[in-house]
Amino acid sequence: MHPHIEDYAVIGDEQTAALVGMDGSIDWLCLPRFDSGACFARLLGDEDNGHWRIAPKGADGRYCTRRAYRPDTLVLDTEWETDEGAIRVTDLMPQRDRAPDVVRIVEGLRGRVTVHSALRLRFDYGWVVPWMRRVDGHRVAVAGPDAVWLRSEPEVRTWGENFSTHAEFTVAAGEKVAFVLTWHPSHHARPPLVDPHRALRVSVADWRAWSARCRYDGPHRDAVVRSLITLKALTYVPTGGIVAALTTSLPEELGGIRNWDYRYCWLRDSTLTLGALLAAGHEEEAEAWRDWLLRAVAGDPADLQIMYGLAGERRLPEFELPWLSGYAGSRPVRIGNGAVSQLQLDVYGEVMDSLSLARTAGMSPKPHVWSLQCALMNWLCENWRQPDEGLWEVRGGRRQFVHSKVMVWVAADRAVRAVERYPQLGGDLEKWRALRDEVHREVCDKGYDPERNTFTQYYGSRDLDAALLLIPRVGFLPPEDPRVIGTVDAVREELGHGGLLRRYSTVGQTVDGLPGDEGTFLACSFWLADALHMTGRTQEARELFDRLVALANDVGLLAEEYDPKAGRHLGNYPQAFSHVGLVNTALTLYGGGQAG
Repeated sequence: MHPHIEDYAVIGDEQTAALVGMDGSIDWLCLPRFDSGACFARLLGDEDNGHWRIAPKGADGRYCTRRAYRPDTLVLDTEWETDEGAIRVTDLMPQRDRAPDVVRIVEGLRGRVTVHSALRLRFDYGWVVPWMRRVDGHRVAVAGPDAVWLRSEPEVRTWGENFSTHAEFTVAAGEKVAFVLTWHPSHHARPPLVDPHRALRVSVADWRAWSARCRYDGPHRDAVVRSLITLKALTYVPTGGIVAALTTSLPEELGGIRNWDYRYCWLRDSTLTLGALLAAGHEEEAEAWRDWLLRAVAGDPADLQIMYGLAGERRLPEFELPWLSGYAGSRPVRIGNGAVSQLQLDVYGEVMDSLSLARTAGMSPKPHVWSLQCALMNWLCENWRQPDEGLWEVRGGRRQFVHSKVMVWVAADRAVRAVERYPQLGGDLEKWRALRDEVHREVCDKGYDPERNTFTQYYGSRDLDAALLLIPRVGFLPPEDPRVIGTVDAVREELGHGGLLRRYSTVGQTVDGLPGDEGTFLACSFWLADALHMTGRTQEARELFDRLVALANDVGLLAEEYDPKAGRHLGNYPQAFSHVGLVNTALTLYGGGQAG
């Protein structure tokens, strides 16, 4: 039986990250990058697909007694109480010098406890069994391009069994045994050894110094700081790109086919992420994200994609891994994401809004930014009438999605405002004003249902979409407009489920063209809290926010979706969009105004 998605904690080094279960097992780790092949893929298969468990001997299948991150860090402490005594396992991935390292330090707290380590490396998503040998007292596993070294301090005896490496040792109170797992390309020499105890001290100090920069000081500050740490952990620091999640193919419906690869960077997240980082005081990360965005979207505006790889790679071909049984039998397991080739007009608005936000926030100006924005606007003026797949990446055909058109309006609005505020920029002001006015008229005419007093999912539809809640946030209409209030009420009524919100209806013939169902979408539920606050219902907004914060797991992490009936998290994990939502809603409700 698979652990629940929310049973996992995260450790990472801002280039990749691992999921650590409550049973002491690392069940997911891609090396050397977030989007590399996994060497531990038990998450999407079984133990044969790779994992590394450290726990008291005889604790197979049992969960730890307690666990927690050290305050304001990404260093995880897991404690086990046994009849013989107690131990603590401290897990971290130190900031990378040349190679990625996983450090696991076992410390005796009380009595004498025998501990078992079982390491099963399986490269290429659990497919490739490496050749394991002993070199200079270390274990080294090699297969194709990958080499992984395992060492312990002090050295403990290891043995091979069933293509796994085992160790058993006893710790008394105050004694420590540290393990270090290091990856490098197999054609390179082994990188310098990391001192695990120094790595722990430095990691704790670095994370605390970073977390101290958070400017938010309202209710649920711990949840906000944890969300910001999670966003930092999802950042690929060499480029500044932020992945949507650490995982691929965690299901939106248990046993279903709604399983996608989220280890890439989505433009739709850009404005909300930038706003959260800036408002919370993390300007450096915000600027790195802005710079990633500029490099990724450079080129022909007609080629603008909805997502890119960590360094801005454009080709992310989607394929399936038949040898993995899937999380809780949810198949197929997909690598890559075919939605990369979709047309989503809203991303033009996201990019224009992000670059506008960066400019007004006083970020260091970059040459050619305005010429890029002008090129995007020129393309949009000619192509905005096209139907598209919308921000939810539907696979049921293109439509005239209202949210997409609203974001076209945002693009035109931000372009107009930029020239009005900075006349030296220059630009076709009259053409952009005319576009802004025309889109606004069309959306209010074709995308609004006067009978029900609500905007709709697409022109002529009776269905609704949670993205309509963003209409007041982006400035398309003021919050007090009766059409905005009506839309908020209708979305809450029709898409509400267990006090939370679905993205859209999955009943009957749906826009996404997929069978099955999905959970409530956490980012949309945060949007509902924002919209309630903006329309004067702040007490209801705060109650909803409290409920959403309480859905985070014991170490403060959120997946993409939540099933209110089963009380379980669903979808890829941890999810940047959910944590951005938490930060922005905290800032909206308590931070002296709206972020973004």
